Amino acid sequence: MRVMGGISMRAVRSAAAVAVCTLGVATAIVVPAMVDGDNGGRGGRSEAADRRPQALRAGHRTAADSCKKPEASLRPSGASGPAIKRIKNRQINGHKVGKLIAGVDQNSYRWGYRNPATGDLTGFDIDIVRAIAKDIFGDPDAVIYRTIPTSQRIKALQQGKVDVVVRTMTINCDRIKDVAFSTAYFQAGQQVLVDEGSSITGYNRTLRGKKVCTAGGSTAEAELDKPGTGAKALGAIKVKPVPNQLDCLVRLQLGEVDAVITDNALAAGQAAQDPSVKLVGSRFTDELYGVAMNKGDDDLVRRVNEVLADYRKGGDNSPWMRAYRKWLAEDFGGAQENPAPPDPVYKD
Repeated sequence: MRVMGGISMRAVRSAAAVAVCTLGVATAIVVPAMVDGDNGGRGGRSEAADRRPQALRAGHRTAADSCKKPEASLRPSGASGPAIKRIKNRQINGHKVGKLIAGVDQNSYRWGYRNPATGDLTGFDIDIVRAIAKDIFGDPDAVIYRTIPTSQRIKALQQGKVDVVVRTMTINCDRIKDVAFSTAYFQAGQQVLVDEGSSITGYNRTLRGKKVCTAGGSTAEAELDKPGTGAKALGAIKVKPVPNQLDCLVRLQLGEVDAVITDNALAAGQAAQDPSVKLVGSRFTDELYGVAMNKGDDDLVRRVNEVLADYRKGGDNSPWMRAYRKWLAEDFGGAQENPAPPDPVYKD
């Protein structure tokens, strides 16, 4: 066992895992009070509410292999249709609310997480939510945040619990059957996260006999389930999926699994939280993140696309670039070159 300064590395890792576990437990406890906070995630609560991407490289698999351009979305418009009117006129217990309800994460460092000093929800995805709220209501704080696990993102939309999901959600052919997406606002891809001393070198045969963790309902889980290229083909052991990606990091820290498969954008944040884990190999898929909405809410999709069009404008001084430098450049720059947003693709 390696010892650092009289403290075993095992002890250090255990302490780190306990810290993350403690955060997870605390999060679980506060969700009922914090999920529906009516002050933009600042600790209040309300009543329940009814780089321009690199070209896809040859040999890379993409979730869009089976259909044509799932990332194509409706053209932007600032018009207010039924969905926008519904959001603006929402009432809770007979009182007009005037807030957007957004499904987000609160455990993905740099993307959607709670600032430990203030309790505020912050991150790259949260900035996008705030931009949408500002466009609709004139106030970036006009948001009710609902934190949802990876596996519940689509269900939350279909059940009307949220208006939008902004939660590192990949646009792909399976998902566009169930929900509508905005144009893409970020490109990432699946990669392998392991302990610093691991013999695993990437998504390859070095995973043989190794326990691999993924989040339920994630594109990583779908990759591991593919018959010709997934866990069985590699000889890897796919363990039972967990609700959120952070749960996989905890299991890796505790030595319960040997590797985590997740978006490299998320894994870069996890490696920043725990320097004793690392990304290995190259990303083996190319995926585009979008804002998810209910099918049929065409006017909301167009409105969000207008927000994203403005978000991309300005080149190096665009809101997108400012957010990238603030939240992602330090951690993600070492994992993937991605200094500008993907160009939008429209279908009509």
